Amino acid sequence: METQKKVAVIGLGNIGKAVANNLVNNKHNVIVATRNADEANDFAAQSGGFAKSTTIGEAINTADIIIPAIWFGAFKDFFNDNGNSLQGKIIVDVSNPIAPDGNGGFKKIIGEMESAGELNKAILPKGAKLVKAFGTLGAGTLASSSNHEPEKDVLFYASDDMEINNDIEEVIRETGFEPLRVGGIDQSIRIEVFGDLHELGKLGKAVNIEEAKSKL
Repeated sequence: METQKKVAVIGLGNIGKAVANNLVNNKHNVIVATRNADEANDFAAQSGGFAKSTTIGEAINTADIIIPAIWFGAFKDFFNDNGNSLQGKIIVDVSNPIAPDGNGGFKKIIGEMESAGELNKAILPKGAKLVKAFGTLGAGTLASSSNHEPEKDVLFYASDDMEINNDIEEVIRETGFEPLRVGGIDQSIRIEVFGDLHELGKLGKAVNIEEAKSKL
């Protein structure tokens, strides 16, 4: 069943492209936008009619659910540039606050006990609603584990506003995963890189719903 909410993916890096591709592969419509208009146009042209490319501003105005597939440090400018347009929107934060450590790995760029979700919530435009989701798996696994059989793999999410849970769960299902809420935004640290429910943390892999529930 088609979601009643219009979804826009802004940014077609590894995570953004994986999310948009998963929606398209499951025959669900998605709006795509990026600073490189040719990139968005090319993606839409290869989507079989399920993706529509547009400008970032138009994507925000048109969609109900905005997925800014941008790095953590870019959220402040994104909110400042689009604050008025984001009022009343559901914003899905996929970010992980990490950077290369110079030794082939990654390091956290905020405090050990801080989370991107909580920091982005603190600067959230007035009237917008935030969900933490889609960043709990690496981009490769996000792409390869969609529609896993015989049981779908889980995508964890965190949200404070219970009224939007059905909407975000529907979008997660439309990308080929089973949604599971871990709690409010204050639990975001668990589903960000190095967290106990992240593929690149203690969890170590994509899991099905029973495995996931046993970790909560």
